[in-house]
Amino acid sequence: MQEIIRQLQEKRARARAGGGPKRIEAQHKKGKLTARERIELFLDEGTFEEWDMFVEHRCHDFGMGEQSTPGDGVVTGYGTVNGRLVFVFSQDFTVFGGSLSEAHAEKICKIMDHALKVGAPVIGLNDSGGARIQEGVASLAGYAEVFQRNVMASGVVPQISMIMGPCAGGAVYSPAMTDFIFMVKDSSYMFVTGPDVVKTVTHETVTAEELGGAITHTSKSGVADLAFENDVEALLQLRRFVDFLPSNNKQKPPVRPTLDPASRVEMSLDTLIPENPNKPYDMKELILKVVDDADFFEIAPTYAANIITGFGRMEGQTVGFVANQPMVLAGCLDIDSSRKAARFVRFCDAFNIPLVTFVDVPGFLPGTTQEFGGIIKHGAKLLYAYAECTVPKVTLITRKAYGGAYDVMSSKHLRGDVNFAWPSAEIAVMGPKGAVEIIFRQDIGDAQKIADRTEEYRQKFANPFVAGHRGFIDDVIRPHATRRRICRSLAMLRDKQLENPWRKHGNIPL
Repeated sequence: MQEIIRQLQEKRARARAGGGPKRIEAQHKKGKLTARERIELFLDEGTFEEWDMFVEHRCHDFGMGEQSTPGDGVVTGYGTVNGRLVFVFSQDFTVFGGSLSEAHAEKICKIMDHALKVGAPVIGLNDSGGARIQEGVASLAGYAEVFQRNVMASGVVPQISMIMGPCAGGAVYSPAMTDFIFMVKDSSYMFVTGPDVVKTVTHETVTAEELGGAITHTSKSGVADLAFENDVEALLQLRRFVDFLPSNNKQKPPVRPTLDPASRVEMSLDTLIPENPNKPYDMKELILKVVDDADFFEIAPTYAANIITGFGRMEGQTVGFVANQPMVLAGCLDIDSSRKAARFVRFCDAFNIPLVTFVDVPGFLPGTTQEFGGIIKHGAKLLYAYAECTVPKVTLITRKAYGGAYDVMSSKHLRGDVNFAWPSAEIAVMGPKGAVEIIFRQDIGDAQKIADRTEEYRQKFANPFVAGHRGFIDDVIRPHATRRRICRSLAMLRDKQLENPWRKHGNIPL
């Protein structure tokens, strides 16, 4: 018995040593934590239960038979974050560069299967050189097994990818199918083909950072949602983020007690909207003054910044926020913002998170770039997402809501449950000047007539009352009462029940 125990301790020590002191030191010199250090920092202290510590690869080609490390380059298991169960895998770059073998993939698949059984989130800490070349098609099969489970888990349990090192080739498609992708600046990158291949094929010279670094993916491509300064900040913010999410699609999000009263009045909101209807203001100010304790976790803040998405709490309950941002492109909807918001809305709908939508949208962005890029189809994604959504939906129009963009932004006609407007709201087919120039085009040469007609149109339509007369707006509220009215609406909707007709799945305009 003692001999077996000694062997067990030796094997555990070998597994915990990863690729050895030199490789661990090299990892630290790059400013990166090891796979196990990351798990220890992410999970509640002492809660990690590791599985498959003794698994080793089964490859004997190209000298691999003489090279083996227990764990095979990935640490897997489960633990808790603030007392709530999560499953986690952390790839170990010190072992074969974190490359994915058949056995490595089997370890990841095992925890994903269990996460589905018990209904708990899956967190992937990615740091891998890609498929293990020595294993050939076996490693590719391993990737495909992981991909299949990503798809099966989609909309059932939250899946989050934290890219903490290289992620290239086939490896990028697993994170791409998860709900959120976070990256670490200067130490992580994602791309399908690397700089060398790009140079060979297209003759473009580009660095790994320019091609697939954190800044590139959080500001240009929109592939990633957030970029953090280092591993420690990334993992601490990941803990904060997980707190907003339910464990699975059958549960409601966790409720965190707050001392911030639902009836809190914010008088400064009465002066948020400028007198000049064309002057911008910061919509984030409204969100921060409405949510509990000014705690708002923004998603993709540097990509498609003309729309804001993120999580906050109202009376302790997680709420998803979607808001036009007048500070960027006047708050117009375009291709990128439509895609960004549509994906966020669909996530909230899948996981029972109520939606609050703040509207100040003059329309869809005009131009050949948008039309040639398919704004019609991309704009329809957001329309589809809101129309399909069955969670509680509260909408507030703060200023402009023009044309089709009014319809798209969680209007009453797309089954908005409670639709409010501020007195400054303008709900119309288009802005007063543009409308008058179409209706009274025969008077365009007469500046005074056009000015008079514009003022007439503004008086008639540039207010919330026409929509209110038809019941499209439930109430016109004072800005300072916004938090109280939204909290009451969400409390009323807490037990809302609404089901779409049975179908295998819809055909969203992808």
